[in-house]
Order: sequence, then C-alpha cells, then structure tokens
Amino acid sequence: MARKYKRLTYENRKTLQKMIRDGEKVDLIAFTLGVHRDTIYKEFQRCGVTDYSKYDADEAQQSL
Repeated sequence: MARKYKRLTYENRKTLQKMIRDGEKVDLIAFTLGVHRDTIYKEFQRCGVTDYSKYDADEAQQSL
C-alpha cells in the first residue's frame, strides 16, 4: 500500500516559521500541522537551512 505524503502549504510554512522562531520543538510543530516530524526536517533540508531559526517561509515558497 502506497503512503500518502502531505505537502506543506504556504500557511503551514508561515506557521512553521513562527513556531520555530518562538522556540517550539519540531514534534509539537509537526503535531500542530498534522504531519510527521520528518516532513518538517525534510522542509529544512530542502531549503538548505542548518540554523532552524533562520527558516523563511517566503523563501521556501519561492524555491518550489
């Protein structure tokens, strides 16, 4: 059975940006967005972010 992957929307990315800058943990962010925590880590990796506090939703959205 194939897995169903959920992509982050722009609103999800804005929420991610706010929560990560507020110091929230990835597990809580993933729970809030309704995705697996690996989705969050893959988003950071896709954007080339090593310092999570510098994640920018607008840049992430444009790089699609």
